Amino acid sequence: MKLDIKPRTAAEVLVDQLVIQGVRHVFCVPGESYLPVLDALVDRDIAVTVCRQEGGAAMMAEAVGKATGRPGVCFVTRGPGATNAAHGVHIAQQSSSPMILFVGQVERDVKGRDAWQELDYAAVFGTMTKWAADVDDPARMSELVSRAFYTATAGQPGPVVLALPHDMLIEQVQCLDAPPYEPVETSPGAPEMAKLAALLAAAKSPIVLLGGSRWDEAAREAVTRFAERFELPVVTGFRRLPLFDPLHRNYAGDLGIGPNPALLARIKSADLVLSIGGRLSDVTTQSYSLFDIPTPQTKLVHVFPAAEELGRVWRPELAINATPTRFAAALDDLSPPAAPAWRGSAEAAHKDYLAWSDVATPQPGAVNLGEIMVWLREHLPADSILTNGAGNFAAWVGRFYRVRRFGGHFAPNSGSMGYGVPAAVAMQRLYPDRRVVAVTGDGDFLMNGQEFATAVQYGLPIVVLVCDNSSYGTIRMHQERDYPGRVIATDLKNPDFAAYARAFGGFGATVERTADFGAAFEAAVASGAPSILHIKFDTDAISPGQTLSAIRAQALAKS
Repeated sequence: MKLDIKPRTAAEVLVDQLVIQGVRHVFCVPGESYLPVLDALVDRDIAVTVCRQEGGAAMMAEAVGKATGRPGVCFVTRGPGATNAAHGVHIAQQSSSPMILFVGQVERDVKGRDAWQELDYAAVFGTMTKWAADVDDPARMSELVSRAFYTATAGQPGPVVLALPHDMLIEQVQCLDAPPYEPVETSPGAPEMAKLAALLAAAKSPIVLLGGSRWDEAAREAVTRFAERFELPVVTGFRRLPLFDPLHRNYAGDLGIGPNPALLARIKSADLVLSIGGRLSDVTTQSYSLFDIPTPQTKLVHVFPAAEELGRVWRPELAINATPTRFAAALDDLSPPAAPAWRGSAEAAHKDYLAWSDVATPQPGAVNLGEIMVWLREHLPADSILTNGAGNFAAWVGRFYRVRRFGGHFAPNSGSMGYGVPAAVAMQRLYPDRRVVAVTGDGDFLMNGQEFATAVQYGLPIVVLVCDNSSYGTIRMHQERDYPGRVIATDLKNPDFAAYARAFGGFGATVERTADFGAAFEAAVASGAPSILHIKFDTDAISPGQTLSAIRAQALAKS
């Protein structure tokens, strides 16, 4: 049957699908391989953010996926553009964030000849995506884009890569548009909820562990009500600080890098762990040490939206294939015991958390990063957004800053450096009225610091803290543990980061004493410009409560 539809180029069909699917932001580095798409984006109701490096663009798209639960969208050119963008794709995979990367591709008639900048995208991205494919037939554009949105959001969310041959994009085609997608939600069954109720009734020291993606405000509130009614201590997994209010009386802390020893002891002594939404990843389980593999020493209830993850590493006492949103809603129907055996444990766990995080630990030098995090938590609006990349500096964020609102913190679950600035740019584009602060290390910042130019170009008043200890600090810490005193390849000679900010057209200031931070931050905010605060701290202050000199001395004593 002939379709009575106005002919469009495949590139126009693609952009029409993005509009239909509710995409309002795309991030890109332009390339000749997908120029027809750029042309189709002209005068459309989609904000295009042009970035300075494809890795930064992909990280921005990942951050949008993480923030909204709907795929963030990125466009890059073929070959080197795609390999640069792989950085953000891997973050999306390990963070369970929905995103779609559209990549230019060589013309169809030269594929397989190792043409200029040619890559086999299914092979290159196959191990870090949920799906990677070429769109070779323009008539199937709407079908395959629709599939990309469903695939990126179904089960455990993640990245999708679609390659776009240039000659295909300019072909005209008559095809139907796909309707808007809706993520498929899975709900817990009555038998599973009944068994969960029985396990809770029999427990002596249960604990709740929150993680993963596919959460929303309503689910967070439902879990909070459940914790209150059952008097349960609640823990957040690695990089999942926004899932529970840290000042709530049931909050016990987070399982990140360098967690509270009292929290680890509490989890190890628990007789029931209710894990909601998370994969139970390497970091959250402290290098797979919290639970025995394959059968944990404690009863484990694992709630996860993708069935293939359940039982993959640990065999749970009860596996529930459900999204956090649907599972959290079902918790309202459970009734707590009249006198739970664990009564008082949540209050005790919260006191342990406050004792661990209330007051910054002393550290060498004139700048204490813990005290700076305390200043931020006391002065930033409650709806502020913090982003950070990877490095030991992030330990101060996790321990001393408090994320009060859902969606208030974004960081890479893969431990990928260079994430903080791109994520801050994306969040300020998405939420122009919220305060956005990126916390970065010196080595971390220079992985994607050029995206500060993107912030200047779009007038985004992000504040970037560059925590400078003149070192790749995390690697230096491990170096001192394993090869004490034999320092190589970890020292850094850094630029003047405040001058860097001014060179780009932003605000820059240097902080060399803790007492000077507050005034510098307020000046940055008052400037209304993208800002960098260059915070110089002692290399010996390697993490909260630890020094390099002490680590070296301990290692030498053992050798």
